[in-house]
Amino acid sequence: MESANQTASVTEFILLGLSAHPALEKMFFVLILLMYLVILLGNGVLILVTILDSHLHTPMYFFLGNLSFLDICYTTSSVPLVLDGFLTPRQTISFSACVVQMFLSFAMAGTECVLLSMMAFDRYVAICNPLRYPMVMSKAAYVPMASSSWAIGGAASVVHTILTIQLPFCGDNIINHFTCEILAVLKLACADISINVISMGVTNVIFLGAPVLFISFSYVFIITTILRVPSAEGRKKAFSTCSAHLTVVVIFYGTLFFMYGKPKSKDPLGADKQDLSDKLISLFYGVVTPMLNPIIYSLRNKDVKAAVSNLVNQKHFTQ
Repeated sequence: MESANQTASVTEFILLGLSAHPALEKMFFVLILLMYLVILLGNGVLILVTILDSHLHTPMYFFLGNLSFLDICYTTSSVPLVLDGFLTPRQTISFSACVVQMFLSFAMAGTECVLLSMMAFDRYVAICNPLRYPMVMSKAAYVPMASSSWAIGGAASVVHTILTIQLPFCGDNIINHFTCEILAVLKLACADISINVISMGVTNVIFLGAPVLFISFSYVFIITTILRVPSAEGRKKAFSTCSAHLTVVVIFYGTLFFMYGKPKSKDPLGADKQDLSDKLISLFYGVVTPMLNPIIYSLRNKDVKAAVSNLVNQKHFTQ
Protein backbone atom coordinates (compact mmCIF):
# COMPACT_ATOMS: atom_id res chain seq x y z
CA MET A 1 0.00 0.00 0.00
CA GLU A 2 2.87 2.36 0.83
CA SER A 3 4.50 1.71 -2.55
CA ALA A 4 1.26 2.38 -4.34
CA ASN A 5 0.85 5.71 -2.55
CA GLN A 6 4.39 6.74 -3.38
CA THR A 7 3.94 5.81 -7.03
CA ALA A 8 0.63 7.68 -7.22
CA SER A 9 2.29 10.79 -5.79
CA VAL A 10 4.29 11.18 -9.01
CA THR A 11 1.68 12.37 -11.49
CA GLU A 12 4.05 13.66 -14.17
CA PHE A 13 7.65 13.59 -15.34
CA ILE A 14 9.88 16.37 -16.65
CA LEU A 15 11.81 15.49 -19.84
CA LEU A 16 15.12 17.36 -19.98
CA GLY A 17 15.95 16.67 -23.62
CA LEU A 18 18.32 19.41 -24.83
CA SER A 19 17.09 22.04 -22.34
CA ALA A 20 20.69 22.49 -21.15
CA HIS A 21 21.70 23.30 -24.75
CA PRO A 22 19.01 25.69 -26.06
CA ALA A 23 21.18 26.77 -29.01
CA LEU A 24 20.89 23.25 -30.46
CA GLU A 25 17.13 22.86 -30.07
CA LYS A 26 15.94 24.79 -33.14
CA MET A 27 18.52 23.17 -35.41
CA PHE A 28 17.60 19.67 -34.22
CA PHE A 29 13.90 20.46 -34.46
CA VAL A 30 14.22 21.16 -38.19
CA LEU A 31 16.56 18.20 -38.75
CA ILE A 32 14.45 15.65 -36.88
CA LEU A 33 11.22 16.96 -38.44
CA LEU A 34 12.64 16.53 -41.96
CA MET A 35 13.88 13.03 -41.13
CA TYR A 36 10.48 12.10 -39.67
CA LEU A 37 8.72 13.27 -42.84
CA VAL A 38 11.12 11.16 -44.92
CA ILE A 39 10.34 8.16 -42.66
CA LEU A 40 6.57 8.61 -43.14
CA LEU A 41 6.90 9.10 -46.90
CA GLY A 42 9.48 6.39 -47.59
CA ASN A 43 7.95 3.68 -45.44
CA GLY A 44 4.43 4.68 -46.50
CA VAL A 45 5.36 4.23 -50.16
CA LEU A 46 6.93 0.84 -49.42
CA ILE A 47 3.79 -0.35 -47.64
CA LEU A 48 1.68 0.91 -50.54
CA VAL A 49 3.67 -0.85 -53.27
CA THR A 50 3.87 -4.14 -51.36
CA ILE A 51 0.06 -4.10 -51.13
CA LEU A 52 -0.79 -2.85 -54.63
CA ASP A 53 1.84 -4.63 -56.74
CA SER A 54 0.97 -8.32 -57.17
CA HIS A 55 4.61 -9.11 -58.05
CA LEU A 56 5.54 -8.19 -54.47
CA HIS A 57 3.05 -10.55 -52.82
CA THR A 58 5.85 -12.79 -51.55
CA PRO A 59 7.13 -13.60 -48.03
CA MET A 60 10.13 -11.24 -48.33
CA TYR A 61 7.98 -8.23 -49.23
CA PHE A 62 5.34 -9.16 -46.69
CA PHE A 63 8.06 -8.95 -44.02
CA LEU A 64 9.31 -5.71 -45.58
CA GLY A 65 5.81 -4.22 -45.36
CA ASN A 66 5.69 -5.20 -41.69
CA LEU A 67 9.12 -3.63 -41.13
CA SER A 68 8.00 -0.38 -42.75
CA PHE A 69 4.80 -0.26 -40.69
CA LEU A 70 6.87 -1.04 -37.59
CA ASP A 71 9.25 1.84 -38.33
CA ILE A 72 6.34 4.25 -38.70
CA CYS A 73 4.84 3.08 -35.40
CA TYR A 74 8.20 3.20 -33.61
CA THR A 75 9.05 6.74 -34.66
CA THR A 76 5.49 8.01 -34.17
CA SER A 77 5.57 6.77 -30.57
CA SER A 78 8.50 9.08 -29.76
CA VAL A 79 9.38 11.68 -32.43
CA PRO A 80 6.33 13.97 -31.93
CA LEU A 81 7.18 14.05 -28.21
CA VAL A 82 10.80 14.90 -29.04
CA LEU A 83 9.79 17.68 -31.43
CA ASP A 84 7.43 19.15 -28.86
CA GLY A 85 10.29 19.12 -26.34
CA PHE A 86 12.45 21.23 -28.64
CA LEU A 87 9.77 23.94 -28.65
CA THR A 88 8.70 23.72 -24.99
CA PRO A 89 10.93 25.34 -22.34
CA ARG A 90 9.80 22.90 -19.65
CA GLN A 91 8.32 19.75 -21.13
CA THR A 92 6.21 17.56 -18.89
CA ILE A 93 4.47 14.27 -19.55
CA SER A 94 1.85 12.61 -17.38
CA PHE A 95 2.66 9.36 -15.61
CA SER A 96 0.12 7.41 -17.70
CA ALA A 97 1.32 8.92 -21.00
CA CYS A 98 4.90 8.11 -20.02
CA VAL A 99 3.91 4.48 -19.38
CA VAL A 100 2.17 4.22 -22.77
CA GLN A 101 5.12 5.77 -24.61
CA MET A 102 7.57 3.51 -22.77
CA PHE A 103 5.50 0.42 -23.64
CA LEU A 104 5.19 1.32 -27.33
CA SER A 105 8.89 2.11 -27.81
CA PHE A 106 10.04 -1.07 -26.08
CA ALA A 107 7.47 -3.20 -27.95
CA MET A 108 8.47 -1.81 -31.35
CA ALA A 109 12.20 -2.27 -30.68
CA GLY A 110 11.71 -5.86 -29.51
CA THR A 111 9.48 -6.65 -32.49
CA GLU A 112 12.07 -5.34 -34.93
CA CYS A 113 14.77 -7.57 -33.43
CA VAL A 114 12.59 -10.67 -33.94
CA LEU A 115 11.32 -9.56 -37.35
CA LEU A 116 14.86 -9.10 -38.71
CA SER A 117 15.56 -12.70 -37.64
CA MET A 118 12.47 -13.92 -39.49
CA MET A 119 13.64 -12.05 -42.58
CA ALA A 120 17.07 -13.69 -42.27
CA PHE A 121 15.41 -17.12 -42.16
CA ASP A 122 13.43 -16.22 -45.27
CA ARG A 123 16.64 -15.32 -47.14
CA TYR A 124 18.35 -18.50 -45.87
CA VAL A 125 15.60 -20.74 -47.24
CA ALA A 126 15.40 -18.80 -50.53
CA ILE A 127 19.12 -19.13 -51.25
CA CYS A 128 20.13 -22.38 -49.53
CA ASN A 129 16.97 -24.39 -50.23
CA PRO A 130 15.31 -22.71 -53.24
CA LEU A 131 13.37 -25.82 -54.31
CA ARG A 132 11.72 -26.09 -50.89
CA TYR A 133 11.11 -22.35 -50.56
CA PRO A 134 7.46 -22.33 -51.78
CA MET A 135 6.60 -25.10 -49.32
CA VAL A 136 8.58 -23.85 -46.30
CA MET A 137 7.65 -20.18 -46.72
CA SER A 138 4.01 -20.65 -47.59
CA LYS A 139 1.41 -18.11 -46.50
CA ALA A 140 0.46 -20.46 -43.68
CA ALA A 141 4.04 -20.07 -42.40
CA TYR A 142 5.11 -16.48 -43.03
CA VAL A 143 1.95 -14.78 -41.73
CA PRO A 144 2.21 -16.49 -38.29
CA MET A 145 5.96 -15.74 -38.29
CA ALA A 146 5.31 -12.02 -38.68
CA SER A 147 2.42 -12.11 -36.19
CA SER A 148 4.58 -13.89 -33.61
CA SER A 149 7.22 -11.14 -33.96
CA TRP A 150 4.65 -8.54 -32.92
CA ALA A 151 3.29 -10.78 -30.16
CA ILE A 152 6.74 -11.53 -28.68
CA GLY A 153 7.79 -7.87 -28.74
CA GLY A 154 4.51 -6.79 -27.18
CA ALA A 155 4.60 -9.48 -24.48
CA ALA A 156 8.14 -8.55 -23.43
CA SER A 157 7.15 -4.89 -23.27
CA VAL A 158 4.11 -5.71 -21.11
CA VAL A 159 6.33 -7.55 -18.62
CA HIS A 160 8.87 -4.72 -18.34
CA THR A 161 6.22 -2.01 -18.22
CA ILE A 162 4.40 -3.77 -15.37
CA LEU A 163 7.64 -4.31 -13.46
CA THR A 164 8.47 -0.61 -13.86
CA ILE A 165 5.11 0.91 -12.84
CA GLN A 166 5.05 -1.23 -9.69
CA LEU A 167 8.16 0.56 -8.44
CA PRO A 168 7.78 3.44 -5.96
CA PHE A 169 8.85 6.89 -7.19
CA CYS A 170 9.68 9.29 -4.37
CA GLY A 171 9.43 12.72 -5.92
CA ASP A 172 12.42 12.86 -8.25
CA ASN A 173 10.58 13.11 -11.55
CA ILE A 174 13.23 14.56 -13.90
CA ILE A 175 14.05 12.20 -16.79
CA ASN A 176 17.38 13.02 -18.37
CA HIS A 177 16.24 11.99 -21.83
CA PHE A 178 14.04 13.03 -24.77
CA THR A 179 11.39 10.40 -24.04
CA CYS A 180 10.32 7.96 -21.33
CA GLU A 181 13.14 5.56 -22.11
CA ILE A 182 12.78 2.64 -19.72
CA LEU A 183 16.35 2.74 -18.35
CA ALA A 184 16.06 6.49 -17.70
CA VAL A 185 12.78 5.94 -15.84
CA LEU A 186 14.23 3.11 -13.73
CA LYS A 187 16.92 5.49 -12.42
CA LEU A 188 14.17 7.52 -10.71
CA ALA A 189 12.86 4.62 -8.62
CA CYS A 190 13.57 4.78 -4.89
CA ALA A 191 13.51 1.01 -4.43
CA ASP A 192 15.62 -1.99 -5.32
CA ILE A 193 15.52 -2.46 -9.10
CA SER A 194 17.56 -5.67 -9.18
CA ILE A 195 14.59 -7.65 -10.57
CA ASN A 196 14.21 -5.09 -13.34
CA VAL A 197 17.94 -5.22 -14.11
CA ILE A 198 17.92 -9.03 -14.23
CA SER A 199 14.84 -9.11 -16.44
CA MET A 200 16.43 -6.52 -18.75
CA GLY A 201 19.53 -8.69 -18.97
CA VAL A 202 17.46 -11.74 -19.89
CA THR A 203 15.57 -9.67 -22.45
CA ASN A 204 18.83 -8.45 -24.00
CA VAL A 205 19.95 -12.04 -24.44
CA ILE A 206 16.61 -12.99 -26.04
CA PHE A 207 16.20 -9.93 -28.29
CA LEU A 208 19.83 -9.05 -29.00
CA GLY A 209 22.09 -12.03 -28.42
CA ALA A 210 19.88 -14.78 -29.86
CA PRO A 211 18.83 -12.88 -33.03
CA VAL A 212 22.42 -11.79 -33.75
CA LEU A 213 23.64 -15.39 -33.46
CA PHE A 214 20.75 -16.68 -35.58
CA ILE A 215 21.28 -14.03 -38.27
CA SER A 216 25.06 -14.60 -38.23
CA PHE A 217 24.72 -18.36 -38.69
CA SER A 218 22.11 -17.83 -41.41
CA TYR A 219 24.47 -15.59 -43.37
CA VAL A 220 27.38 -17.99 -42.92
CA PHE A 221 25.31 -20.61 -44.75
CA ILE A 222 24.01 -18.04 -47.25
CA ILE A 223 27.48 -16.77 -48.15
CA THR A 224 28.86 -20.31 -48.33
CA THR A 225 26.06 -21.27 -50.74
CA ILE A 226 26.58 -18.13 -52.86
CA LEU A 227 30.32 -18.81 -53.18
CA ARG A 228 29.53 -22.25 -54.59
CA VAL A 229 27.59 -20.72 -57.50
CA PRO A 230 29.81 -21.27 -60.57
CA SER A 231 29.09 -18.05 -62.50
CA ALA A 232 29.92 -14.53 -61.32
CA GLU A 233 26.55 -13.32 -62.60
CA GLY A 234 24.78 -16.01 -60.60
CA ARG A 235 26.66 -15.06 -57.44
CA LYS A 236 25.83 -11.40 -57.96
CA LYS A 237 22.15 -12.14 -58.50
CA ALA A 238 21.99 -14.38 -55.40
CA PHE A 239 23.72 -11.84 -53.19
CA SER A 240 21.52 -8.99 -54.44
CA THR A 241 18.46 -10.73 -52.99
CA CYS A 242 19.82 -10.48 -49.44
CA SER A 243 22.21 -7.49 -49.55
CA ALA A 244 19.50 -4.99 -48.54
CA HIS A 245 18.50 -7.03 -45.49
CA LEU A 246 22.13 -7.55 -44.49
CA THR A 247 22.78 -3.80 -44.74
CA VAL A 248 19.75 -3.01 -42.55
CA VAL A 249 20.86 -5.61 -39.97
CA VAL A 250 24.40 -4.21 -39.79
CA ILE A 251 23.11 -0.64 -39.31
CA PHE A 252 20.45 -1.66 -36.76
CA TYR A 253 22.61 -3.87 -34.55
CA GLY A 254 25.86 -1.98 -35.17
CA THR A 255 24.38 1.26 -33.86
CA LEU A 256 22.71 -0.58 -30.98
CA PHE A 257 25.91 -2.24 -29.79
CA PHE A 258 27.88 0.98 -30.22
CA MET A 259 25.28 2.88 -28.19
CA TYR A 260 25.26 0.47 -25.24
CA GLY A 261 28.76 -1.00 -25.51
CA LYS A 262 31.00 2.07 -25.34
CA PRO A 263 32.75 2.75 -22.00
CA LYS A 264 31.45 5.38 -19.60
CA SER A 265 33.55 8.41 -18.68
CA LYS A 266 34.58 8.84 -15.03
CA ASP A 267 35.59 12.49 -15.44
CA PRO A 268 32.70 14.85 -14.47
CA LEU A 269 33.27 17.14 -17.47
CA GLY A 270 33.68 14.16 -19.75
CA ALA A 271 30.57 12.59 -18.26
CA ASP A 272 28.53 15.70 -19.14
CA LYS A 273 29.77 15.60 -22.73
CA GLN A 274 29.15 11.88 -22.91
CA ASP A 275 25.67 12.37 -21.49
CA LEU A 276 24.90 14.76 -24.36
CA SER A 277 26.43 12.43 -26.95
CA ASP A 278 24.52 9.43 -25.51
CA LYS A 279 21.22 11.30 -25.82
CA LEU A 280 21.98 12.45 -29.38
CA ILE A 281 23.08 8.95 -30.45
CA SER A 282 19.90 7.51 -28.96
CA LEU A 283 17.85 10.19 -30.74
CA PHE A 284 19.42 9.59 -34.13
CA TYR A 285 19.28 5.83 -33.68
CA GLY A 286 15.52 6.19 -33.32
CA VAL A 287 15.15 8.07 -36.61
CA VAL A 288 18.15 7.26 -38.84
CA THR A 289 17.54 3.49 -39.09
CA PRO A 290 13.81 3.83 -39.92
CA MET A 291 14.71 6.52 -42.46
CA LEU A 292 17.42 4.43 -44.14
CA ASN A 293 15.40 1.19 -44.37
CA PRO A 294 13.15 2.24 -47.30
CA ILE A 295 16.07 4.00 -49.01
CA ILE A 296 18.24 0.87 -48.79
CA TYR A 297 15.49 -1.44 -50.02
CA SER A 298 14.59 0.95 -52.85
CA LEU A 299 18.16 1.46 -54.07
CA ARG A 300 19.30 -2.15 -53.74
CA ASN A 301 16.18 -3.94 -54.95
CA LYS A 302 15.09 -3.91 -58.59
CA ASP A 303 11.59 -5.24 -57.80
CA VAL A 304 10.87 -2.40 -55.36
CA LYS A 305 12.27 0.23 -57.75
CA ALA A 306 10.14 -1.16 -60.57
CA ALA A 307 7.03 -1.22 -58.34
CA VAL A 308 7.58 2.38 -57.21
CA SER A 309 8.15 3.46 -60.82
CA ASN A 310 4.94 1.73 -61.93
CA LEU A 311 3.01 3.37 -59.11
CA VAL A 312 4.29 6.83 -60.10
CA ASN A 313 3.56 6.19 -63.78
CA GLN A 314 0.02 5.03 -63.01
CA LYS A 315 -0.58 8.18 -60.95
CA HIS A 316 0.61 10.39 -63.83
CA PHE A 317 -1.46 8.39 -66.30
CA THR A 318 -4.67 8.79 -64.29
CA GLN A 319 -4.05 12.51 -64.03
